[in-house]
Amino acid sequence: MPQDYILARLLSNNAQWAEDVEKAEPGFFAHSAQGQSPKVLWIGCSDSRVPESVVTASRPGDIFVHRNIANQFHPDDDSALSVLTYAVAHVGVQHVILVGHTNCGGAQACHAAAHAPMPAAPSAPKDALGRWLAPLTELAREYDDLTALVEANVRAQVANIAATDVVRAAWDQGKDVQVHGWVYELETGRLRDLGVSVGKTGAV
Repeated sequence: MPQDYILARLLSNNAQWAEDVEKAEPGFFAHSAQGQSPKVLWIGCSDSRVPESVVTASRPGDIFVHRNIANQFHPDDDSALSVLTYAVAHVGVQHVILVGHTNCGGAQACHAAAHAPMPAAPSAPKDALGRWLAPLTELAREYDDLTALVEANVRAQVANIAATDVVRAAWDQGKDVQVHGWVYELETGRLRDLGVSVGKTGAV
């Protein structure tokens, strides 16, 4: 069976990329295979238009990554907590950056749901996506503007991260771990710092 063109193109592009990198910097991959020591953990949205390494012109090994729908950090989400734990306690990242983006589909859906007529008998979300976005839908009730909601979501997730036992323990141990909140603007390709950074002594 012939391989799907989309997959074949990905494999071909990868082969060409690997060849180009090795030619430009001989031994890069052999060195990379020995270990990693990124200083940044990027927690962002799964949106295909916000690839962290591309928009920051970074190289393999520069950024530790966790992405999900609408860049959430739920305090009870073991997936996000395990990434944060490994990044802070074992990899040694110094900066945790929570990154939202304009025109976020998840935020749009939550905004629409929050401002739709309330059913006579509200029920809990029945599917995984609805449950995942429930906290953001509640937050959306406070905002009419989508960009304002995107920014509020980033601030809320920064607060969630800073309140974790993982980050608190790092601060207690004297580690200078900082948590930041940024927004990526799809319309310009630029990252914007919301100025909500927090470190072991408070606001940064």
